[in-house]
Amino acid sequence: MRLDKFLAESGVAPRKKNRILIKEGRVMVNGEIITEPAMILKESDIVLFDGEVVTHQGKRYYMFHKPAGCVTARSDDRHKTVLDYFHEEEQGLFPVGRLDKDTEGLLFLTNDGEFDYALMNPSKHVEKRYFFWALGEMNEEKRNGIETGVEIGDGDLFTKPAKLEITESGEVSEFKDRLEGLKLRPFNEGAYNRRLIGGYLTISEGKKHQVKRMLKAHGCFVLYLKRVAIGDIELDSKLQKGEYRQLTIEEVQILMNREN
Repeated sequence: MRLDKFLAESGVAPRKKNRILIKEGRVMVNGEIITEPAMILKESDIVLFDGEVVTHQGKRYYMFHKPAGCVTARSDDRHKTVLDYFHEEEQGLFPVGRLDKDTEGLLFLTNDGEFDYALMNPSKHVEKRYFFWALGEMNEEKRNGIETGVEIGDGDLFTKPAKLEITESGEVSEFKDRLEGLKLRPFNEGAYNRRLIGGYLTISEGKKHQVKRMLKAHGCFVLYLKRVAIGDIELDSKLQKGEYRQLTIEEVQILMNREN
């Protein structure tokens, strides 16, 4: 196994960062400073990072129920991060993709770069399904526009085809009970007399704020957003916000072996 991969799977840092650490001379193998990330290790080799023995932990995969209010990052000076919810022994993980600070739901974390590539590379077209509540109305013309491609601006032209399912429609006041307890984006209290829609949007790419921008392009302001599935894997209903569990071998295989 390559030295940089060994360090990544041992929780030292992501693989790219490990290459820098190695070149800085902070890694020793069998008592000798090594500056070549591509060095191939043997099982008997003893690896030290900053003088401490590194124990290989293997590849790890987790499903996390991200709450609103934390950021998808390894560290942040101002906000709580998704890694802050994990125990110290799970450090060395990194998020697969991202969710906005105010978006809840399914997020994978791993130390396996190949897993990240299989899900996040644009050529893989992995579907991500979101549930939303949004102020506004939806008609057939708007639906067709969203499903065939939306011009969302800011350097992003048309989005790829998507799938839209509207499950709820009415005035905001009709859904007050179901909205209670949800961390909604700020909106004017007078909006309780406005129309509200709820439903699911499935996309196969990951432009910045994409779901919000797609709906906004057709006059709908997202109040609440939750990712409920990635590929064929749904968020475990037993996981409360801020909780996580390991992915099963079968779940990892489903995600890694899917066809484009």
